[in-house]
This record gives sequence, C-alpha cells and structure tokens, in this order.
Amino acid sequence: MNEASQSKGTMTSIDGTRTITVEEFDRIFDEGSDEIDAFIDPTKGRMVYPKHRRVNVDFPPLMVRDLDAVAMARGVTRQALIKMWLADKLEEHARRTARDAAE
Repeated sequence: MNEASQSKGTMTSIDGTRTITVEEFDRIFDEGSDEIDAFIDPTKGRMVYPKHRRVNVDFPPLMVRDLDAVAMARGVTRQALIKMWLADKLEEHARRTARDAAE
C-alpha cells in the first residue's frame, strides 16, 4: 500500500492489481474473508504497543516480601505478578458489572 493511495482513502493490493476503498477493506475484514490477504503483507507488520504510564505504589515491607516469594515461586518478576493479579481483578470486575447490568 503506497502513501498516495492511502491518503485518498483507498488501498492497493500487494501485487498492485486491485484497489479498494478503506470502507471495503473494513467490510472484508469484518466478514473474516480470506480476500483480505491480498492487501496485508505479514512480513511488514509490526506490533504497536500503547505507551505505558508509570504508577508508583507504596507497599509495606512484609507485603513486598510476600509478593517476592509468590513471584519467585511462579518464576515471574514482582511487577509481572502484580500486573497479572490486577488484570485478573479488572476482568473479574468487568464480568461482574456486565452480569449485574444484564439482570
């Protein structure tokens, strides 16, 4: 896909034989069609990660000790353990909120 076609709201296939609008691309993607493969070059893809925000949290020394022990037992860092636990709790909260809203 070249920059000129992108700026017009169109996309050109990898082999250059077909041009579609971005709306058509979205529709093909949403339908899960294999036709999308003609427009995506997997060798040029890259992951784009959102910027991280640093958050400082103070823990009592005994809690840090316990966190470190659990992290070591699981073979992860303290930070990874805290992230996993927070992600689990946030997911649990979202499920509970969705369930309560449905009732």
